Amino acid sequence: MNDINKIAVIGAGVMGREIAQVALMAGYEKVFLYSRTMETINKAKIFIENGLIKMKSKNLMDDDATPDLLMKNLILVRDIEKTVENADFIIESVPEIMELKQEIFNKLGKYSPEHAILATNTSTMSITKIAERSNRPDKVLGMHFFTPIPVLRLIELIKGKETSDNTVNIALEVGYKFPALKGKRFIPVIERESPGFIVNRLTISTSLYLNWLLEYSLEKSIPLEQIEADAIDVKGLGPYAKWDYFGLDTVYNTLLYFSQVLSPEFKPGKTLIKLVNEGNLGKKTGKGLFEWKEGKPIINLEKKANIFNIELFMAIQLNEGCRLLEEGIVSNYRIIDETMLAGMDMPGPFSPGKNNYQKWTKLLEDFVEKSGIAYLKPCDLMKSGGFVNRRK
Repeated sequence: MNDINKIAVIGAGVMGREIAQVALMAGYEKVFLYSRTMETINKAKIFIENGLIKMKSKNLMDDDATPDLLMKNLILVRDIEKTVENADFIIESVPEIMELKQEIFNKLGKYSPEHAILATNTSTMSITKIAERSNRPDKVLGMHFFTPIPVLRLIELIKGKETSDNTVNIALEVGYKFPALKGKRFIPVIERESPGFIVNRLTISTSLYLNWLLEYSLEKSIPLEQIEADAIDVKGLGPYAKWDYFGLDTVYNTLLYFSQVLSPEFKPGKTLIKLVNEGNLGKKTGKGLFEWKEGKPIINLEKKANIFNIELFMAIQLNEGCRLLEEGIVSNYRIIDETMLAGMDMPGPFSPGKNNYQKWTKLLEDFVEKSGIAYLKPCDLMKSGGFVNRRK
């Protein structure tokens, strides 16, 4: 197995800088972090240093490792060729635009050493398509992290059609070295490509409901914050604040991709398109579906609309999980539930679904009739309850 000493991260945004932080904490000899802009690099440096200080205070670093020492291993670069010319393992983390990722992997294939493994932190896209222009598709795989990366345990590993077993084994070795505040990494290997893999396949399926509900609220003049109050979770963020948190441009690009590869019904709605075109992208711009101040959404949650249906939300996820089983993406539903818990810090849909699938099937059928969204029609495995025999 290859010795991995030098890690390179392409992209210094929210995900890239967090990947660089855990790579430093894992003790790699050098961690190269690339961005085109000096502003992004400077922000990443401050973020990583503060992150290391925080992790040290929580005893998540070796006794002899200090933030100052680890920061000396971080190399900030604005030239992609210099970033990867000596790298053993490269993780790309740029926006979800296929052409951009393919362009980067073409450069990675040209400029990095022949032995280097090339990983993409795509949350939804085809590994095979991303690898096409790399000139080494056997060394390309998906390595999908979940933010906050220093906290959450999940990393989804996804094989493309030509990804070698050796590449997967090296990626597993690297992934397990990355520390996480919540414990040992959980790293499922997904043998077959599927849009969104496991976690995002389930969560993005619920975007069909959220998109419909967003347009419905505007049509009926229902304040969006009241629907947010309906759906608020224990962490204080509802689904629309989470869209703002992730970035409405990211949500837009993801839904656009799903509309191309899964169903046209995933196409972003009018409100989302308008906000993205205006540059109101959520937390990072200070305004999206909500106003943001000091990193928090300004929302009055005192009044509820009482129209968000959490059971319908779970029914959609159960149906999508059953589709993954039908398509052979995973062999059993325990993988799906454990992956959702590790990546989203929330239970998967199958445990409650075992007792509720008949009720939830009816909920879905009624919603399909009301909304006209045919994609959400219950699949056979959900309707029959046959999934209950697919735990292992």
